[in-house]
Amino acid sequence: MANQRAASINVLGGPLAPCSSTPLTGFYRNGCCDTGPEDRGSHTVCAVMTAEFLAYSKYVGNDLSTPRPEWGFPGLKPGDRWCLCAGRFLQAHDEGCAPRVDLAATHEAALEIVPLDVLERHALP
Repeated sequence: MANQRAASINVLGGPLAPCSSTPLTGFYRNGCCDTGPEDRGSHTVCAVMTAEFLAYSKYVGNDLSTPRPEWGFPGLKPGDRWCLCAGRFLQAHDEGCAPRVDLAATHEAALEIVPLDVLERHALP
């Protein structure tokens, strides 16, 4: 029971679509922005990285662009899709540098932190 995950439903109410397998993303490294009780950071927002967001994330202390092979992390580059912490996404939105979001691949649990209208403003066309 301790490893039971929340239902895989997206913010639009449908089945959660995959976010990325290259690079492999998600708290559970299953390619989806699934979440559960162990995911304290709520890695639920499927975002498309931009140079601006990667620089911002590094500036606020989470360097997503530098490879960390010891953790199996390739480092992200613009265009990569990644499951972001919902709080970091909202912070980037507030600072004016939020990346685009794939709503079909963003877990409904993101709505506990980020209002739907904010996610929709950054939705992929």
